[in-house]
Amino acid sequence: MPNIKSQEKRNRQNIKRTEKNQALISKIKTLDKKFKASVEEKDIEKAAKNFNEYCKAVDKAAKVNSVHKNFAANRKSRAAKLLNSIKTS
Repeated sequence: MPNIKSQEKRNRQNIKRTEKNQALISKIKTLDKKFKASVEEKDIEKAAKNFNEYCKAVDKAAKVNSVHKNFAANRKSRAAKLLNSIKTS
């Protein structure tokens, strides 16, 4: 237990931020699974829709520093390659 009032507040803030970040990361993982499932089904329209949702979520998480901007860029790039692979075949 902290004895200092400012440390008590800092602990409360850290808990809130951690919960928010975990929620965003969980959402990203869920959307990634949806996108990959639609790619495996080779449903181009559904995959494109899921790709847009996934990119939007990753960008939002990077914007508020829940994930690093390079993490976001790498994930989006990987997803785009997957989407293009089913479009060409």
